[in-house]
Amino acid sequence: MLYDLFICHASADKASIVRPLVKALAQENVEVWYDEKAIKLGDSIRRTIDKGLSKSRFGIVILSKAFFARNWPQYELDALAEREMAGSDKIVLPIWHGVTHQEVMEYSLALAGRKAVLSSDGISKMVDEILSVVHPQGSPLVIARDRLIEWGITPPVITDPYWLDVVEASNRVEAYGATVPEASTWRRWSFPLPEKAGNYRNWDERLAWTAMQLKWVQTAESVPITPITKPDEVLKFIDSHSGLFETCSMCPNLLAEYAPQLTIPGFGGELESYLEEGFQKFPGEEWSLRRTDFAKDPELAAYSYFHAGIFGPEVSPYQEADHVFWLLSNKSLWLPSLVRATFLTGMKSRPTWIWYEGNFSEVLLSAKGTHKFRWSRSMEDDLRNRIRKSIDLLGLPDSEELLLRRFKAEKFSESFLKSEEVRTRTNKKQVNIKK
Repeated sequence: MLYDLFICHASADKASIVRPLVKALAQENVEVWYDEKAIKLGDSIRRTIDKGLSKSRFGIVILSKAFFARNWPQYELDALAEREMAGSDKIVLPIWHGVTHQEVMEYSLALAGRKAVLSSDGISKMVDEILSVVHPQGSPLVIARDRLIEWGITPPVITDPYWLDVVEASNRVEAYGATVPEASTWRRWSFPLPEKAGNYRNWDERLAWTAMQLKWVQTAESVPITPITKPDEVLKFIDSHSGLFETCSMCPNLLAEYAPQLTIPGFGGELESYLEEGFQKFPGEEWSLRRTDFAKDPELAAYSYFHAGIFGPEVSPYQEADHVFWLLSNKSLWLPSLVRATFLTGMKSRPTWIWYEGNFSEVLLSAKGTHKFRWSRSMEDDLRNRIRKSIDLLGLPDSEELLLRRFKAEKFSESFLKSEEVRTRTNKKQVNIKK
C-alpha cells in the first residue's frame, strides 16, 4: 500500500470540498491519492488511477449530484467496492455533499445504508471522522509515522511491510556486550533506542527511532562509513540522516568508537564540544587520540582506533592487513603525521596484521626464533596479491609496487619477528618465576 486514502469524486466538486479536504488531511500526515497531484504530464490516466485504487487503504467517496451524473466516478466506486467484497475490511468511506438521504437511496441502497459524514458539518468534522478510521487512536505505528514525518522523512503507510522490518528491528539488542546471535543484533553505527517502558502505547518513539536508525545503519554498511573514512565525509553522513546528529551528541562515547577520526582534536566539526564533554566524562580507550600523550603507547593507540573494547561494538569491517596497507597508502595522508606514524609503529608490534594463507605468512612464521628470515620472490608475489586485495577493497590510489616498497621500508616483517622474540623471552621468565 502506497496511500492511506483514495479520493473518489466528480471534477465539479474539487473547489468546494475536495481540495480543502485534501489539504486538511495532508496536515494530519495522511497520504492521499488525488488526481491533481498523482497524474503527471504524459501519464496514462486509466493506469494511474487503477494503481491509486489498488494501492490505497481506504477510499473516500464524495457523493454529490455531480457524482451521480458522471460515469468516471462510478468506475472508481465500483473498483473500491470490488476490493471490499473481495476481503473482509471496510474500504469505502462515504461523504454526503449537498445531497439528501433520499437522493443517495435512489442512487445506491447499499451506500445509503452506510454511516456517512456530511460536508455541511465542516472540514474539521470530516477530518476527525476520517482519522478515527484511518489513524486509530493510540496506535504506536501511526504515532511513529507522524514522528518520522516531523523529522522530514516520508515513510510508507502503516500497512506497508516496511513496518514489519521496523517492529522486528526495534527488538534488536545493542551491537556490543557479551556474544549474542548476530541476527538479533544491530550492526555498526547503532545506538540505544528509547525504552519500551513496559507499555505498548510508549513504543511510538522507539519505533520512530528504529526506522531512522535502520536507514543510517544501512547507509553506514553500504558506503561504508568506517575509521578510514575522511572526517568531513563522516560529518556529512551524520548530517544527511534525520536524528543521527542528535543521537551522536547524546552518545559521544559510542560515536568515538564508530568514528575515532572525529576524536582527533579539531576534527569533530559541530560535534566537537560533545566529543570533548564525552572525553571528560568517559575517559576510556576510545578516547586515546584525545590525550596529548597518545604516542607514548603506539600499540594501544592503533588498537583502540580500529577496534572497540572487549565488549564494544564492531567498528571496522576490514581485516588488520587492510588497515596496514591503508596507513601505508596516500589515502591516509589526511591523518595528522604524528597520528599516522604512531599507528604504523603500533601496528608493527601486533601480530594480528599477518594473513594466514599463502607463502608470505608461511615463511615469516617459520623464521620465528631462527634469525634466518630472508625476502624471496615468492614472498613478494604473495605480498603483492594481498596488497592488490586491499587496493581493490579500499579503493587505494597507490600501485602495488609502491605499497610493497613502503611495507618493506617500514620493516613490518622484521618488527614482527623481534616482537615475537621479546614475547617468547617474557613468557619464559614468567614460567621460571612460577617454578
